[in-house]
Amino acid sequence: MPMVTVSISPLQAADIRAAVDNGTYASSSEVVREALRMWEAARKLGGCPEGAFDQSGVSRGAKCVADMFADHEAENRHTA
Repeated sequence: MPMVTVSISPLQAADIRAAVDNGTYASSSEVVREALRMWEAARKLGGCPEGAFDQSGVSRGAKCVADMFADHEAENRHTA
């Protein structure tokens, strides 16, 4: 499998670690792969419109893959 290096915020890194530590995912790679699958699905459905975020990365009210992923995580916590 190809390897890619990315930079993420400390909060994103902590969220990934927490998802692994609490047993939701087996590895950080699994978290990222699921997020990328959700992103791809959202793109195919037009779920992340151009201009959904301002220059600082803050959502302008459009629900995008980050919101969908957070909803997914919250749902998994409730069913676990």
